[in-house]
Amino acid sequence: MIKSMTGFGRGEATKDNITFSVDIRSVNHRYSDISVRMPRTVSILEEKVREHLGSKLNRGKIDVYINYDSFGQDTKVKLDTNLASAYVDSLNVLKEQFGIKDEISLSLLTRFSDILKLDTEEKDVDFLWSILNEALEQAVSSLLDMRSREGERLRKDMLEKLDNINAIVLDIKEKSAGLVDEYRTKLYDKIKELTKDIQLDDSRILTEVAIFADKSSVDEEIVRLGSHLEEFKKTLNLKTPIGKKLDFIVQEMNREVNTIGSKSGEIGVINNVIAIKTEIEKIREQIQNIE
Repeated sequence: MIKSMTGFGRGEATKDNITFSVDIRSVNHRYSDISVRMPRTVSILEEKVREHLGSKLNRGKIDVYINYDSFGQDTKVKLDTNLASAYVDSLNVLKEQFGIKDEISLSLLTRFSDILKLDTEEKDVDFLWSILNEALEQAVSSLLDMRSREGERLRKDMLEKLDNINAIVLDIKEKSAGLVDEYRTKLYDKIKELTKDIQLDDSRILTEVAIFADKSSVDEEIVRLGSHLEEFKKTLNLKTPIGKKLDFIVQEMNREVNTIGSKSGEIGVINNVIAIKTEIEKIREQIQNIE
């Protein structure tokens, strides 16, 4: 199934009063670019997050936001009473030496950050990962669902544009059916008119005219363009990432259309070429958002 690279997913998991919440946002990108933002206390899990996402998402600019809450379970406050006593003694010495009247208050002592310290208890990495992995799975699943829905919308729209191109190609084929013979006749008559006072080998003129006229034929380009259209439709049904392959097919389609435009001087065909190139450009823009 075709997938867009644009999407959003969210997940949350809680166990033993530890909660992980995960938000994932993705947009189109030529390659896979994963950015993870998470608290330093659980940063040891970042590589696992990257590996997990790398196995699920092939392309896109992917931003992951992870929140972690242990509700204070793994954090304790350590009080260094010996250090506090040393601060009080030192402050009393300053008071006596300089005749300071102010009292030593609790708010003053708490300004010395080394008296009160936060002590974070180490948690089992596998236990933390089991919770984060559950939240991550929910977020990825939600993201993939959204990318699939958007991908299906793109598929239908591109199929409609391919049908438009095919109709225009059939019109070119019909218009071009008699153009080569008409061009050959006009060219032969023009040469005869310009060389009426010169003795020329008529069979040689006919041969050269035929060669030159055949070069203006767009039959081969029409056949190849039709083949590219069919290949594009087949590729849309593949279950593997198809964005890069579709981009290549569109390049080849554009090449054939340019050749048709350069070969034909008929105004109707030229207008058809412009119409096809417009549709191709719309498809190319949509492909940039396909995984």
